[in-house]
Amino acid sequence: MKLVVLLLWTVAAVSASAWAQESGYPITVVPPGKGPYEFPQGYQTPWDKIEMLVTEKLAPNLYSLHGSAGLDPAHPDAAGGRVAVLFGSDGVLMVDTEDPQLAAKTLDTIRTFTSAPIKIVVNSHIHPDHTGGNAFFAKQGAVIFSQENLRDEMLSPPGQGNAGRAPDPAGVPTATYRYGSPGAPAVTIHMNGETVDFIPMMPSHTAGDTIIRFNHANVIYIEDFYRNFGYPFADQTNGGSIKGMLEAVDLIEKIAGPDTTLIPGHGTLVTKKDLPGYRAMLVDILGKVEKLRNEGKSLDEVLAANLTAPYDATTMGDTKQSKDRFITEVYDEVKDFPPVINGKRKMPTRTGPGR
Repeated sequence: MKLVVLLLWTVAAVSASAWAQESGYPITVVPPGKGPYEFPQGYQTPWDKIEMLVTEKLAPNLYSLHGSAGLDPAHPDAAGGRVAVLFGSDGVLMVDTEDPQLAAKTLDTIRTFTSAPIKIVVNSHIHPDHTGGNAFFAKQGAVIFSQENLRDEMLSPPGQGNAGRAPDPAGVPTATYRYGSPGAPAVTIHMNGETVDFIPMMPSHTAGDTIIRFNHANVIYIEDFYRNFGYPFADQTNGGSIKGMLEAVDLIEKIAGPDTTLIPGHGTLVTKKDLPGYRAMLVDILGKVEKLRNEGKSLDEVLAANLTAPYDATTMGDTKQSKDRFITEVYDEVKDFPPVINGKRKMPTRTGPGR
């Protein structure tokens, strides 16, 4: 009897270990484009020409999808936002749903590797390149999860007040959760042999961020508070914060192991060893902008100081627009920063280079 139990335990242990991360994973199938990219004035994204591709295989049943490079000026390295797909006999769990123009193509690509029903979608944050396909996938049968304030933002978009409604109510998350303590999962899904944690984040890229941890695969989808194509983007109107990005990076450094694969919403896959340099840049720019602003420098003067110069050569996707947006966000944050109220901040309105 003891021998039978021992053999069963050994088989189970070997099987679990092999599933958790087979040798050779992750596999980059189609790397993001490097650029540089230039688009003529008045350029319109040719959505019909964009392909949705399996760009990375993170584990035997965990893939990520992204759009073609060089066609979407908002994300020229790979169109839209990255979608993660866990699949198997229990159905499909998706992280994010792409731009609305790419939702059907995203499903077509998923159908190249699984016929399982779409069961669960979790939104990492509010932006349309990550939530635009929500209604499409809800109509496929998916239950949509998100932070509660992300749902509220969808129901009352900026500038529309309490009467504002999402364009299609089917795309509004129906299963919500709140931020509690740093790193604590709000929802845990057991599916397809995987344990998936939805971990709500402090306001960083937006006020409604969630990271998604695939425990057996040793993978965390870290969305857009980290990026290695272009300069950081804290969507302050939607509650984001550069200092919140620092807290988010610190949290990932605590909960990720040395071999954990980190999936940003854009750019290349990384591990925690890639985070300290990003954090150091944030701290450096925060300190320099705060010093100049305390000296009474205007935003235009701070922009003209070219504070990102030490990082330009190693920042892929560096553009003047990306730099100016980043510096403007820091300038606003270091003094008189409005509080988050219902997931939003009432930021100053500008027509100058920083906006």
